[in-house]
Amino acid sequence: MAQRFPERVTIVTGGGSGLGRSMALRFAKEGAKVVVADVDGPRANEVADAIISEGGEALSQTTDVTNADDVKAMVAAVRNTFGAADILVNNAAKATDADFSDLTEEAWDADVATTLKGPFLCSQAVLVDMTKRGSGTILNISSVNALAYFGNEAYSAAKAGLLSLTRSLAVRYGPLGIRVNAIAPGTLKTQAWEERIKNNPDVLDQVSKWYPLGRVGDPDDVVGAALFLASDEAAWISGVVLPIEGALTAGNLQMVEDIMRRRPSV
Repeated sequence: MAQRFPERVTIVTGGGSGLGRSMALRFAKEGAKVVVADVDGPRANEVADAIISEGGEALSQTTDVTNADDVKAMVAAVRNTFGAADILVNNAAKATDADFSDLTEEAWDADVATTLKGPFLCSQAVLVDMTKRGSGTILNISSVNALAYFGNEAYSAAKAGLLSLTRSLAVRYGPLGIRVNAIAPGTLKTQAWEERIKNNPDVLDQVSKWYPLGRVGDPDDVVGAALFLASDEAAWISGVVLPIEGALTAGNLQMVEDIMRRRPSV
C-alpha cells in the first residue's frame, strides 16, 4: 500500500509522549519526515531515535510552545533540515487538576498558554511558508472538554478556544490552499493519568462506565482520524471538529438507567 505522506514535513508538538508520540510514529510509517517537538528534550529525542531506527527521517526539537522565540527557532531548524513544514499537529497541552475555587492565576495562565497560545504561535510560524507555497494542513488536538463540562476549567476553556481558532484559520487561509481541522478526543490511556492511577488504581475502570462503548480510549484509537484529516483523502474537509470519544457526548446511558429505575409506578 502506498504511503500517505511521502516526504511531507510534519511537526508534532508534544510529540515526546502519549498521543503525540503515537502520532509521530505513525506519520513516520506513512513516509513523513517527522519533527518531534516537546518541552521535554530527552523524550523528544527518544521518539525521534525510534523513528530513525526504523528507517524513517526525524528531527527532535526541545521546544516550549508558549515561547515565541522557541517556536521560531524550531520552525527555522525544520526549514533548514527538511524544508518548510507541510503539516502541523498542535498537540501540546497542559491541564491542572486544581478545583476551580483553588485555581491560581498562575495555573490558569500556564494551562491557557500551553493549550491555546502554543497553537497560536506555532500556526502563525508555519503559515509564513504555507501561504507562500499555497498549501498546507494544520490539525489541532482539542478535547471533549471543549464540547461539554468534564472539569479542568482552564484547560477546557483553552481547548474550546482552540476550536474557535480552528474555524477562524480555516476560513481566513482556505483561499490560500490551507486546511485547518480539529479532533476532540475523550479519555485516553496515556501518561497524563499516571498520577491519578497512583492515587486510585481503578480510576480508568470507573471512568469507563460513562462511555457507551464501555472503555476509555488508547492513542491508537485517535491516530487513524488524525492521519485521515491530514491526508489528501480529506482534501475538501476544513474547519471541522471530529469528536473521537466512544459516544460520550451522544448521551448519558447511566443517567437514563437511573431515571428509569426511579420512575414512579402508575
